[in-house]
Amino acid sequence: MEGAEMKITAEQLAGMVDHTNLKAFADRAMFEKLCGEAKEYRFKMVAINPAQISLCKELLDGSPVHVGAAIGFPLGQTTLECKVFETKDAIEKGADEIDYVINVAEVKNNNYEYIKEEMEQIVAVCRKAGVISKVIFENCYLTDEEKRKVAEIAKEVKPDFIKTSTGFGTGGATVEDVRLMKSVVGDTVKVKAAGGIRDLKTALDMIEAGAERLGTSAGVEIVKEMQE
Repeated sequence: MEGAEMKITAEQLAGMVDHTNLKAFADRAMFEKLCGEAKEYRFKMVAINPAQISLCKELLDGSPVHVGAAIGFPLGQTTLECKVFETKDAIEKGADEIDYVINVAEVKNNNYEYIKEEMEQIVAVCRKAGVISKVIFENCYLTDEEKRKVAEIAKEVKPDFIKTSTGFGTGGATVEDVRLMKSVVGDTVKVKAAGGIRDLKTALDMIEAGAERLGTSAGVEIVKEMQE
């Protein structure tokens, strides 16, 4: 871990953090805190549900922090048409980044044509709008072979990122999953680790494994630990 710590500064680490609050009960005060911290620590993005896009866009006005919307969240079980509409609506309301959940059931059905079509349509909307696209696998429900197959589709479709987890499933990011995903996509697509990243060691382990973005609600604590 010493090598990873030597290669990255606290500022660089902060610039990889998607500062997250996706809780159903989060009120305005919680988003004011989230956005205030994101500006103070210069996090890359705030990760929120679409209902809060306009509020966070207003709170982050004049700052370089992106607003990221979670689409089809957290189950991925809305129709493709709904996900495409939700993506377009989020972008119209000011989202700079889109993190959508794949239809895990269709992976289990071996319906990879559906997974590819879903990815192509959502990524196309993002690309046309100049918005960053991230594809959430929800790895806790997938076999390694399924993870590889979805990553191979991503390598072909070329979203900006593939992402390990929602943080709402039965498990979050693992170093093994980050390595596996990165081994398939190489430099074609970036990897985001999310779910269960709560301390500096875990964050650095994920980066060392190949993650270039970290989804966490513990960004402040992680960066403070790095600064100390």
